[in-house]
Amino acid sequence: MSETRYIAVKCIEVRQPIGTFYLASIDWKDVKTIARADIRRIEKGEGGQVETYLGIQRGLSNSRVKEIGRYVTNIDATFPTAVLLHISSHSVINEGSDQEQEVTNIEFDRQTSEMKIREGFDVATILDGQHRLEGLRLGFSEAHPNADKFQLNVAIFVDLDMDDQSMVFATVNKAQTKVNKSLVYDLFAYANTRSPQRTAHSIVRLLNEKDGSPFKDMVKILGTADDPNRETITQSTIAECLIKYISAQPMQDRDKLKRKQRPKRAEGDEQQRLFFRNLFIDEKDADIARIVWNLFDAVKTKWPDHWETTLLSKSTGVIAFMKFLKPSYLHLASKIGDIVSKNDFLKLIEKVNINGADFTKENYLPGTSGQAKLYKELVKSSGL
Repeated sequence: MSETRYIAVKCIEVRQPIGTFYLASIDWKDVKTIARADIRRIEKGEGGQVETYLGIQRGLSNSRVKEIGRYVTNIDATFPTAVLLHISSHSVINEGSDQEQEVTNIEFDRQTSEMKIREGFDVATILDGQHRLEGLRLGFSEAHPNADKFQLNVAIFVDLDMDDQSMVFATVNKAQTKVNKSLVYDLFAYANTRSPQRTAHSIVRLLNEKDGSPFKDMVKILGTADDPNRETITQSTIAECLIKYISAQPMQDRDKLKRKQRPKRAEGDEQQRLFFRNLFIDEKDADIARIVWNLFDAVKTKWPDHWETTLLSKSTGVIAFMKFLKPSYLHLASKIGDIVSKNDFLKLIEKVNINGADFTKENYLPGTSGQAKLYKELVKSSGL
């Protein structure tokens, strides 16, 4: 396994209604390093991840980059406002190879106010500040005394799903004339429009917040990189699994709904693949949430002493069981769209003969190989 290196910075924890984020002072070259993949997309004119997700174009202005490039070499150059970054708390690197492993991207020690950020080039995405970073790169393409003096005021959001990232993007740019105001208001309208992404987002929040939920207070909604013992799974991990059962083309569905059009219902064999689709179209999101709740409540009941202490509630276990949801639901439901009870899921899961103490990363490696191994064992031992 390759050595994982980290950048250590002091930072301040900020709590606001959206959640928690962090303010830090980071050398501009370090910011460029951890956001290099996103910067390359922007340089190619593809836009950052938020813009790509929203289906909008907001490329770099070459004239503005050149202007900033000249400015940063001034004796009194300053950028007092924050560059906004988003970082997922974990990533899988070398996926599909013998070197595949899950790595921690960011950790915050509240006692020392120190944050460690992995040095990988694909760690951070830029929500705001692309022009400043490109201007710094251009201005310091040749040696200059200011290059070693320029730290950036950075606001770091952690494990924020794309819906919330788009809201941060819209909020920041609402007051900036460089972005067309009609685009900004369109983004706010999007946040209130039904979509597969929005439904998945809402269901995961419900699972995290509702008393009695197997995931109560266990989901990393935003800014919870400091308590890995309690918050074991990211919001995006569960949401992405859910969306796969709702839509084969979620962006197209989102676009139709924004245009006040009704997405096409699942019919025939497609209902087997997208068994939550018609519930979504009928706006029965609560039924989808109840089915997922019942499955994981059964998992928690089967392995009560290991639910919160093993990989059962981490990405390997959750993704494997979300994949197991499809064959188990299709087997148990009288017809697609019915709610399968916790007891029915439990009767099936009781057949699984895996000891709770065996849910370890040694037995199920982090990443796709461990997820696939666990899923196959679940299907085989349950008799599906």
